[in-house]
Amino acid sequence: MRLLPSVLAATTLALSSGAALAQSEPGVAIGATAGTAGVGLDVQIKAGSIFTLRGSLDRLTYSVDRSYDGVDYNADLAFDTVGAFIDMHPLGNGLLISGGAYLGDRDIGLNATPTAPVEIGGATFTPGQVGTLNGTIKLRDVAPFVGLGWDDTFYRRGRWGFRAIAGVALSDKPEVALRSTGGSLSNDPTFQARLRDESQRITDETEGYGLFPVIQLGLNYKF
Repeated sequence: MRLLPSVLAATTLALSSGAALAQSEPGVAIGATAGTAGVGLDVQIKAGSIFTLRGSLDRLTYSVDRSYDGVDYNADLAFDTVGAFIDMHPLGNGLLISGGAYLGDRDIGLNATPTAPVEIGGATFTPGQVGTLNGTIKLRDVAPFVGLGWDDTFYRRGRWGFRAIAGVALSDKPEVALRSTGGSLSNDPTFQARLRDESQRITDETEGYGLFPVIQLGLNYKF
């Protein structure tokens, strides 16, 4: 009978040690993702019982017609980014808090060929004077990210894991530059000054682009 407490204590210690070892066991996973940041690939490395290091490669392309300051543009969005993140699982399960950053080119190309008089920088010009307008809305190359989500890849049996995350990528105010080609005033210094004024007006309209919502789903495979 005296052996029973000792056996129970030894068994409990062995089980708790095994559980701790399983939680701290390293692991690697790869995954495919899709969402507002585009389609991409993830690589995850388990770094302890609650931390995961994650790297991503994402591409997002999209075209839409947008009007800025009364001029109709075709806007072509092209984001090619890599990401580096630390995911913390405070409860030791799939629930996560994520922090990190997206890095890379995040540009929106603008193109417009007016067919009626338009206002540029506070003055009105004819289509023949304006020609074709081209420009770029350029977001900063580094965008810090914070988010919440679920990823049970390292917290479930089996090789497959599910990922869902929502957050926001932060950026400074975009930089906008417009130029004119093919117009009778394209090379006119006064008209170019108007284009700079117009670029500033578009900058003010697109200031909210600095907060980019990230909603992402993914499927991971654990090695």
